[in-house]
Amino acid sequence: MKRDDFGLYRGYGLYLDGQWRPAADGGVREVIDPASEEVVGWIPAATAADLATALASAQRGLALWRQTSPWERAKLLHRTADLVRARVDAIATMMSTETGKPLAQAKGELSDAADQFDWYAGETQRIYGQSFQARVPEVRMQVRMEPVGVVAAFSAWNFPALLPSRKIAAALGAGCSIIVKPASDAAGSAMAIVQALHDAGVPAGVVGLVTGDSSFISETLVRSPVVAKVSLTGSTGVGRRMLQLAAEGIKRVTMELGGHAPVLVFEDADVELAAEQSARFKYRNCGQVCASPSRFYVHDSLYTRFCERFAEVAGSLKVGPGLDPSTDVGPMANRRGLDNAHKLIDDALAQGARLIAGGRRPAQLAGDKGYYLAPTALADVPAGALIMRHEPFGPVAPIARFGSFDEAIALANSTPYGLASYLFSRSLKTVTLASEAIEAGMVGVNDFAIAAAELPFGGVKESGMGREGGAFGIRDYLEPKYIRTRL
Repeated sequence: MKRDDFGLYRGYGLYLDGQWRPAADGGVREVIDPASEEVVGWIPAATAADLATALASAQRGLALWRQTSPWERAKLLHRTADLVRARVDAIATMMSTETGKPLAQAKGELSDAADQFDWYAGETQRIYGQSFQARVPEVRMQVRMEPVGVVAAFSAWNFPALLPSRKIAAALGAGCSIIVKPASDAAGSAMAIVQALHDAGVPAGVVGLVTGDSSFISETLVRSPVVAKVSLTGSTGVGRRMLQLAAEGIKRVTMELGGHAPVLVFEDADVELAAEQSARFKYRNCGQVCASPSRFYVHDSLYTRFCERFAEVAGSLKVGPGLDPSTDVGPMANRRGLDNAHKLIDDALAQGARLIAGGRRPAQLAGDKGYYLAPTALADVPAGALIMRHEPFGPVAPIARFGSFDEAIALANSTPYGLASYLFSRSLKTVTLASEAIEAGMVGVNDFAIAAAELPFGGVKESGMGREGGAFGIRDYLEPKYIRTRL
C-alpha cells in the first residue's frame, strides 16, 4: 500500500469545487482497521487554504443551487439515492473496514442513507409558503421559505453514511449548499456518498467535503461569516463547544448529541420479547449507537427471567471481524472506546453489580489484535455506578430493577440526556402515561426500530436541539421571509 495514493481512500481526498484533491501541503492522517489494528489508508488533513477554497466554492454553489428549481433538485437527489443503492456492496466493504461494523448492518445503513435522498427529493417539492388576507384591500402579504445559506455539517463515525446523508439531503432539498466534515476515523463512507452526488450531476460548489483536524476545521468553518447554519452529530461535550462558536456569529444550529436511553419493562410486559429484542438491539453496531438502549429497568416480578434471557441472547451472538458475513458483533471502532467500556465494567463490579455475560475479549478470537469485547451484561447495577450516569457507547448493558410506575419514570428521567427511551407493556394506559411522562425526543413502545427517513430524529435536554428526518428535518434549513406589498 502506498501512502501517496491514500490506500483505502484511493481516488478520494478533499472534495473542493467539484474535484477530489489532496491537502494543499500534502498532509495526511492515518486510519486504523479496528479488527486488525493495521493502517488501511490515509485521509488528507485540510489546511487553512483548503478551507478558504471550500468556503468560497460553497458561496458560489449557493448562488447557483438556490435558483435551481425544486423539480431539478428532486431529480438529482433521486438519482443520488439510486447510485448509492447500486454501489452498496463496495461502500459497505469500505465502511466495515473502517468501523468494524458487520457487513449486513453496513448494507442496512446504506439503504437508510439512500432513503434520506429519496425522502428529501419529495420534500423539496413540498416547501410551502403562506399568503394572508390583509386588513385593507390594497395590501398583499406573503411568507416565502428561502434557503438559510451555506451549511457546515459535522458527523460522527458510528453511522458514517447515514449521518452525513441526513444533513446533505435536507440541506440540498432546501436549496442550501453544504460543507461536510466526516469523522476522521471513518471518512470513506461520506466520500462515497459525495461521489454519488457528483455522479448524479450536483453542480460544483453545492457540496464540499473536508477532512483532518476536527478542532481546527470546526473553528474555522463555524467562525466564518460565510456559514449561516451548523449541523452536528456528536458528543454533548463537542456540542457545547460548537454552540459557543455558533453563538459568536448568531448562527442557526441543529444538534443531535449524546444519549443514554432507558428501557422500562413493566410488570405486564411480554418478558421474553422484551429481553430478546433488548439484547439484539443493544449490541447492534457493538452498542455504538446514540439511540441505543443503554439502561435497562425491569419490574421486580420479571427481573430474574429478563436477566436470564438477556444473558442467553448476549452469549449466542458471534463476535468477529465485520467483513466476516457470519459476524453478529464486530470490534469497537477504536481503542479509547474499548478502554472506556472496561472502565465502566470494573466500576460497576466494584459497586456490587453481577457479571452475567461477557466482560472480556472473546476466547475464540485468535491473538490479541482488534478492539474486541464480548457482549456484556451486568445485573443489579446500583444507581451510583458510572455506567448508569454516563453513556457507555459500547457493548455493555446495565440492568436494574424497579417496583412502581413512579419509580420507573424517575429512573428513566434521572440523567441529563433525553434522546430516546423505550417501553414494554401490554397496557395501553401504562404506555400512554409513561410515553408522556418520559423526557425524551423519541419513545419506542414494544419496539426499538424508531429511526426512518420520514420521521423526526432528535432529542431534548443535553441530547441536543432540532430534528433530522421527516417533514421537520428540512425546516431548520429554511428561513421564512415575510413580504408586505401595498398596491
